[in-house]
Amino acid sequence: MIEKLPTDNPAIMQLDSRPTPASKASSHASEVTSQPQPWWRSIRPIGACALEGLAFRGDALIALDTVRGYLLQIDCLTDDTQILNPHQVDTFSGATGLAIWQEQIWFAKENSVYFCNWHDFKPQHFVTLPYPVNGIGIWEATVYVASQKSGYITIFDRQTRRQITRFPMPGVGEENLTVRGEELWVCDRIEQTVYCMDRATGEIYFSVLTPFEFPTGLAFHRHPQTGKDILYVVYAGEETYIRDNPNNLETPYELTFRDRTFIHPLHFEYHEKERYALSNGYRVEMSYIEELLPLEEVHLEKLEWRIALPTETPRQKVVKVEPFGIPFVEEIQDGQRVAVFHFDTLTPNERRIFGWKALLEVRGIKYLLKPSEVEKSPALSADFQSRYLVDDDELAMDTEVIQQAAKAAIGTETNLLRKILKIRNYVYDRLSYSLTDRIEPPDVVLERGVGSCGEYVGVLLALARLNGIACRTVGRYKCPPHADHHHLPLQPDYNHVWLEFYVPGFGWLPMESNPDDITERGPYPTRFFMGLPWYHAEIGKGIAFETLNSANGGVDVSIGELAINHVRFTILGELIPTE
Repeated sequence: MIEKLPTDNPAIMQLDSRPTPASKASSHASEVTSQPQPWWRSIRPIGACALEGLAFRGDALIALDTVRGYLLQIDCLTDDTQILNPHQVDTFSGATGLAIWQEQIWFAKENSVYFCNWHDFKPQHFVTLPYPVNGIGIWEATVYVASQKSGYITIFDRQTRRQITRFPMPGVGEENLTVRGEELWVCDRIEQTVYCMDRATGEIYFSVLTPFEFPTGLAFHRHPQTGKDILYVVYAGEETYIRDNPNNLETPYELTFRDRTFIHPLHFEYHEKERYALSNGYRVEMSYIEELLPLEEVHLEKLEWRIALPTETPRQKVVKVEPFGIPFVEEIQDGQRVAVFHFDTLTPNERRIFGWKALLEVRGIKYLLKPSEVEKSPALSADFQSRYLVDDDELAMDTEVIQQAAKAAIGTETNLLRKILKIRNYVYDRLSYSLTDRIEPPDVVLERGVGSCGEYVGVLLALARLNGIACRTVGRYKCPPHADHHHLPLQPDYNHVWLEFYVPGFGWLPMESNPDDITERGPYPTRFFMGLPWYHAEIGKGIAFETLNSANGGVDVSIGELAINHVRFTILGELIPTE
């Protein structure tokens, strides 16, 4: 009963619970707005600390605050908040998960599942599991219970309380649930992902990345104007801020933390044929500017300064690009757009500001490709072998350390998808992230056990290529991931690189370098395996981001010694679905 987006229409759609043939699926266009429409706005209830459950009772939005023990009724349009259980907060303190079926409220607390009635809020025991319970979902006579510790979603009969079956959880974090028709929807706090699954078998139809970290609950509500379902997701975590401490006169400003919890609609579109789903989009202005400020006196003749431009991809639309400071000539290099700045003479003490400014529409993307679907993939073409299986960037592929690691990483695995995931996990097991002064070769990095994102990429490229998997480097910057900070200049602290691997017969798939390496020895999330969040700016795939050429063919000075770069992002607004 999934309503699929026609593959020739890139518009945003929402899933509708009413059975609709895929060929007749309705679609939405999108517009950008910095003043959210009432039904697409963020909801920020007053007094809430950590919401870890979400449900609707008719048009009333109900949320569970696990810290305060509040059961809150929230107005989606005004944030007006009421405490429904003013005398029973102890009952819900520490509770997680929330489901409402008819006149019953269902929730979890420690290892047990409870339900109560609206008129008295007195908990009645339903079932106890060997491990803590995180999420609850209900549909008619069926109760779905998620437990991160057990690794399963267990299904019970609501009347008899007997276990019917169970299936593995789709992610590695704490998960919360909601049911809509034949679909089980799951949000995973660590994976930063929402999964649409078959509620009977646990088969994943597709998944989408959420625009914010730490999703802790989800619920559908029918839009009062369009009749379409809106998927609301609640988030709970901490944020840093600067506190003014009047008791400390010498250093009054202190870095500290505060609770941050809110609810936001999750927009998505599902492209079944291309096997990916897109999620919340933003219109972003990005500037990459060089300030010519040499460390030493330099004289160069006929200088050609090349800077890669943003790339058009399924998740990134380049609305326009324009020069900044001085004009450039655009060229195509290996299918990638490049801005070329020409200087007849670069003299000592010369100062300039130049670069480009781009208007982008960016979305989260998540591919769903199963190992069984690549078993009969065609062989890698000779052209791809010569371009993407070679050591073309000091990858140390001829060293014994890297060759032994390439064999150990995959063992006896022959499936391409399983191989690249095993390689990623092998690297994560052996490296820890740290910002380094320079990029060392993969053999040095692997023996050292510490690496930056670029060094992670180098090791991953070397091991994958030695195992016959075509890979290329992608980057270059990430917008600071503050999706609700509109019309403010945002500067990233560092550049960033990741990679893409190639599946013959299908195409290139993204894989992050190090952000999923968040636990010691795993299990590792797969949120950015075949997926990218909205805040990545894809620039110059498979080519150098920035290079210099002069009249004599070589430049003895590095870009870092010639100039200081300035990178700025400005989020202009969220892309909102409209009819």
